[in-house]
Amino acid sequence: MGFLLIGLFIVLMLIGIPIAFVIAIVALIGIVDMPYTPEATVPMKMLNGLDSFVLLAVPLFILAANLMNSGKISEKLIDLSLAIVGPVRGGLAHANVLVSMMFAGVSGASQADTAGVGKILIPSMQKKGYDKETAVGITAASSTIGVVIPPSIPMIIFAGLTNASIGALFLGGIIPGVLIGLSMMIFVYFIAVKRNYPKSARVEFKKLATLFGQSIPALFTPIIIIGGIITGFFTATEAAAVASLYTLIVCMFYYKTLKIKDLPKILMDTLALSSLSLFALAAASALGELMSYYQLGSIAQDFFTNNVGQKWLFLIIIIAFFLFVGTFMDAIPAMILFVPVILPAALEFGIDPVHLGLIVVITLAVGLITPPYGLCLLLAAKIGNMSIERSFVAVIPYIAIIVVVLLFIAFLPDIAFYIPKIINPGLF
Repeated sequence: MGFLLIGLFIVLMLIGIPIAFVIAIVALIGIVDMPYTPEATVPMKMLNGLDSFVLLAVPLFILAANLMNSGKISEKLIDLSLAIVGPVRGGLAHANVLVSMMFAGVSGASQADTAGVGKILIPSMQKKGYDKETAVGITAASSTIGVVIPPSIPMIIFAGLTNASIGALFLGGIIPGVLIGLSMMIFVYFIAVKRNYPKSARVEFKKLATLFGQSIPALFTPIIIIGGIITGFFTATEAAAVASLYTLIVCMFYYKTLKIKDLPKILMDTLALSSLSLFALAAASALGELMSYYQLGSIAQDFFTNNVGQKWLFLIIIIAFFLFVGTFMDAIPAMILFVPVILPAALEFGIDPVHLGLIVVITLAVGLITPPYGLCLLLAAKIGNMSIERSFVAVIPYIAIIVVVLLFIAFLPDIAFYIPKIINPGLF
């Protein structure tokens, strides 16, 4: 029966059924076939999968990102980024990366970054003489930093699955996210010099200070979130609620760019986007029951222990596997399905859950810019009016950059653990 379910899973995906429904269908058929198991197990497991205080952070962080975009905070961050890196050759492209790094510290959702930043910078880059490939490629690729630099929705989900420290995961994502961003900017600089992309005039210090002052309320958000979690002042879910409330207050009363009449649309957009991830998560929870019945975790542990033997080879296999899975599945259901399967083997090899979490999250971030699922790639391509095929070719160099940084983090974990060990050695 197991092989039939795997075949059904593949066939349903190939004919274009959304992955969340594929997971739910396979879970229903598989659980119905299980002896002494009522059909009601499926909806019960789906509801239980969502019955988690931690999961409230998902819609709340998405709400914070939507409030940022609607309140035009992203425009403030873009202006500041242009003032900082605009005088460098290819300044708009550098600003694209820098603002994604800033945006990542607030939202935890890459898609919101692509939508908010892309709508402004992709047309601007094209008007300034950048080719479509560069404009779309750097926008889509840099937005993946949104799930690496804290706060990060996938990190919260991973922590809920493994009981890993959310604080350690958040702190551990800072250096990898910065490395990815800086590496992209170095690559962009060489392209800009070769193609003679424009640069802007140097901004006077007084204007730069003014722009920085205007952006301080937005830049203060990640300090509130991460600081509150690390100090134990509030949980990740409470941090998401505080971030949403803080962003709402800043947009309505400080920047005055958000009106009460804007809130219904923002809430509807948040519900629509959240429901996609949460339904997939609920379906994955039901399928997880089926996988538990077939004892896939024990089978995987025995396989890796008996046939792999080497920690470095195990890490390579895990990276390759999640690179493949990420091409057709969102990070949240992918983790729900497969992290419980690989976790026992990872612990057997002496891999810290926080280290495993960073590897899984960064690897699945690549899936955001690889077809057919890559949501960030699809959004950027649509904004730039470019085909998916051309867009994918444009992001290949940036995928290589992310993978190189990922390998450094996988085999030299002390790079990522440097900040967590300094700030709070008790996390390890």
